Amino acid sequence: PPYTRVVFMEALLDRVRASMRGLVPATEYDKVYNDECVLSFDSPFSPGGLYVSLRTYLGFGAQHVQAASMRSGETLYVHLQKRRTLRPKSDAPDAAPTKMALGVEGGFSVDGPQYDESTEAALVLMPSGERVPLPCQELPEFVSTCCQAIVTHVGAMQQRKESAVAWEAETLPSKYAEELVQLPPHKKISPDPAAWVCEESGMRENLWLNLSDGHIGSGRRQWDGSGGTNGALNHYEETKKHFPPHGFPLVVKLGTITPHGADVYSYADDENSEVTDPKLAEHLAHWGIDVMRMEKTAQSVTEMNIAANESLELDKITEAGKDLAPLTSRGYLGLNNLGNSCYVNSVLQLLFTLPEYQTLHPAAPAIFATAPSDPTGDLPSQLAKLGGALLGDRYNPGGDGAPPPPPVPEGGEEGPAPEAAVAPRMLISLVGKGHSEFSSSRQQDAAEYLAHLVEAIGRAERARGGRLGDGVAALGELSSFALEERVEAAGQVAYKRVPGSALSLQIPLELASNAAEVAAHEAKEDKRQKLDPAAAPPPDDPVVPLVSFEACLSRYLAVETLENFRGHAGAAKTTRFATFPRVLVVQLSRYYTDADWTAKKMAVAVPVPETLSLEAFRGGGLQPGESPLPDEPNEPAPAPAP
Repeated sequence: PPYTRVVFMEALLDRVRASMRGLVPATEYDKVYNDECVLSFDSPFSPGGLYVSLRTYLGFGAQHVQAASMRSGETLYVHLQKRRTLRPKSDAPDAAPTKMALGVEGGFSVDGPQYDESTEAALVLMPSGERVPLPCQELPEFVSTCCQAIVTHVGAMQQRKESAVAWEAETLPSKYAEELVQLPPHKKISPDPAAWVCEESGMRENLWLNLSDGHIGSGRRQWDGSGGTNGALNHYEETKKHFPPHGFPLVVKLGTITPHGADVYSYADDENSEVTDPKLAEHLAHWGIDVMRMEKTAQSVTEMNIAANESLELDKITEAGKDLAPLTSRGYLGLNNLGNSCYVNSVLQLLFTLPEYQTLHPAAPAIFATAPSDPTGDLPSQLAKLGGALLGDRYNPGGDGAPPPPPVPEGGEEGPAPEAAVAPRMLISLVGKGHSEFSSSRQQDAAEYLAHLVEAIGRAERARGGRLGDGVAALGELSSFALEERVEAAGQVAYKRVPGSALSLQIPLELASNAAEVAAHEAKEDKRQKLDPAAAPPPDDPVVPLVSFEACLSRYLAVETLENFRGHAGAAKTTRFATFPRVLVVQLSRYYTDADWTAKKMAVAVPVPETLSLEAFRGGGLQPGESPLPDEPNEPAPAPAP
């Protein structure tokens, strides 16, 4: 009856008024977690929605809000429940990208299917769970303002998502442009493209003019044999010999010169990238080129990069054409790429295959119960949060926390299959906090990130004692070991222990088991290049060296000759394991510096055995009959000045 409702509403509003003391409406400077639970991956789109505290702005899923309220004493929460409806697909074609960028105007689109969203909000009193649908005119105006600020605020995770996904290739002015050395103009460069030719190979495409000496050379040869013949790059290496240390690094791509600019590249070791030249018109005029009369006749580097990305074929690594069934059961949850975060995802997926990290899942309730008031800054909580998602089934399609598939509009097409993945933004943000590289959206090295993450876990374990529990109390030491370095010189030996957390193994290509097949393939490819340098490579798979893992390990632990050790020439150094880790982390060093000083990646296969015995590489310390080499004496203090 109406009278009963009025009495109930008045009693409810009295409890709201009693709890509103100290509330402050969220501003644009506050972090409001209205898009993801701080202890799980529940969101407003999850079946239970999301509860956001009016006082702390922290969001909690339905499975965590009661416990959070009991711990903190907070009673007022805004419950957000969102739903998606798939929009009808537009017949208009997508705009073609015009620059190398992601998620910005003119760049590659990162948007998935387009949805219409609806939001239902209510003020909830905890722990009773009583609800007041929003908006509600009976609520105090100040409380309504606080609720509206929560509903409309851009979520903390959405802010990170936008900053991570939005990316644009940045081109900076070259440090060598301002005072560029230019030799006397011994020739004039014709404005006619038909007169341009590589001075080494005779190629007439992809040509670069050296701004310092007027040399014209072809561009780099690409990994698949396409591109140029390295004419411009090889010439730069020659200039470094005659004009050290930097040579003549700036080149401009012929055919891209217009009154508005051109493609400029710096070969200098400390730049080695596309750059701008603020004095480009002046530098080109030195060689007789009037930029006001030039027209574009060749693809720019940006256009070539866009074309390469649009035509990129990933069939060989995505197993296209095969009848594959997606795995969405417990333990097979994916991680979304958050803008160059594949290196993070690979490390996290690896760690949670280890039994020690899997104990974080059952330990999660105890970890959450002892978490600080703001779990977003607590590494154990964020690891347990991810462990619960990866090792449970809550976020697989149909799970209690997975958003239901959006309904299809009448006459529309069905959307993509529900995604079996989560986005660990809070964990990534926490681990990268204060680190110049891991806090950015740039691609990083997975091995370096693993070392950084394990070190952060170790610090968290030491700071919080046994909070993680006995089963997960040594995550930071799982991969720790000690190497024993033994140096023998003049019939005596010296031993030294070196701590480590990973082995970085070089790959000895000369020990490839299929060296003959590789040589035959390379000879065939060289012959094809000489006959037709511009021809595309054949479609058949290249033959790559096959090097055993044991060969890589043996090379690392082989005897090394030292030029000088404590005054002894020709000392022999061997490395063995003084202690073994529970988990041995190995990095295969595929990157190397080629003869032309460019960084390259080896095309090589290294099969890793299922089992590996390291007993033969166990160190034993000083052995009977060995004489220790005396320590190198300290240098005498300098005599006092007269």
